[in-house]
Amino acid sequence: MDLKKFIRDVPDFPKPGILFKDITPLLGNPQAFRFSIEQLARQFRGQSIDAIAAAEARGFLFAAPLALELDKPLVPLRKPGKLPYTTLAFNYDLEYGQAELQMHVDAIQPGAKVLLVDDVLATGGTMRAACRLVGRAGGQVAGCAFLMELSFLAGRESLAPVKCFSVLNY
Repeated sequence: MDLKKFIRDVPDFPKPGILFKDITPLLGNPQAFRFSIEQLARQFRGQSIDAIAAAEARGFLFAAPLALELDKPLVPLRKPGKLPYTTLAFNYDLEYGQAELQMHVDAIQPGAKVLLVDDVLATGGTMRAACRLVGRAGGQVAGCAFLMELSFLAGRESLAPVKCFSVLNY
């Protein structure tokens, strides 16, 4: 199945000069969505992975069904104030400011191998922060998985030496 047929280009969003890759047509097509999860699962099935983690919000869309498919726990990485229990946090810089990811202190066991999942790999900033947060919890990053990668933004290089897999590349 050609998943690129289900990715809509939206020019000048969120600002002029940006060509946004909209995943909502893919999410709206159960066969395409299922196929994208199957492609991610195929890449990681049988590998030594103890948990799957994802940053909100679009990362959850792919991490949750992938966690079910691979029969692994799902660890949500959230914005401040969204998790009800004691948390670990990691602050990081964005292009236009700062952000923070948090997770429950008991979400990842020391030494656990964690697969990180997101919808898009762009510059890699959020995924770098997720990697650091997993490390802060005592986990090991087993890899990073994405529906699509905007390779011209060199996010993969910024995550090295972590192994990355993307279903689609632009």
